[in-house]
Amino acid sequence: MADVKDITPDLDRLDSQLDDLEDALEPLLGGLEMQASQLPLLDKAKLFSLTAYAIESLLFTSLRLHGTDTQSHAVLTELKGVQKYFVKIKAIEEPEAKRTTTVNQEAAARILKADLSDNKALGSKLAEKIAEERAKALLKSVEGKKRPAEDAAPSAGEGAEEQASKKKKKTHKHGKDKKQSKSTR
Repeated sequence: MADVKDITPDLDRLDSQLDDLEDALEPLLGGLEMQASQLPLLDKAKLFSLTAYAIESLLFTSLRLHGTDTQSHAVLTELKGVQKYFVKIKAIEEPEAKRTTTVNQEAAARILKADLSDNKALGSKLAEKIAEERAKALLKSVEGKKRPAEDAAPSAGEGAEEQASKKKKKTHKHGKDKKQSKSTR
């Protein structure tokens, strides 16, 4: 029995530390509702989360001191649940910055074309996809237009007749240019 160390001083020190802890927690636990009612919502969430974490940590520590297997105990899942609340609160306080970089689709298409030039089957599938995407974009742009610029309403200084005559002159002029260019070939 001479090998056993006297642990009475350690137990006395632990008892006094627990008394100090109880005294420190008394204002927090005694008037928690009153204190929380005066805080903004986010601060209330922080207060309740920290209080729950403190209590669960003390319970966890007590169980460990008594030799209980805490890995399979429900207190561990409670601690992890409170930690999830910390993550949620932090996400609200500091929202993630929105992504500002965009993909250069033309460059990506060039890279893919270059990489797939050896594989004819994949290359043709890529060409089909690109053509399909271009057709969708064209359809979308056509649907978005209300009317072409040529059919636009006359401007404030022009009458409808003047605009119609300008339109005829343009088409007539373009028609001549096409005939002349064909004949010069």
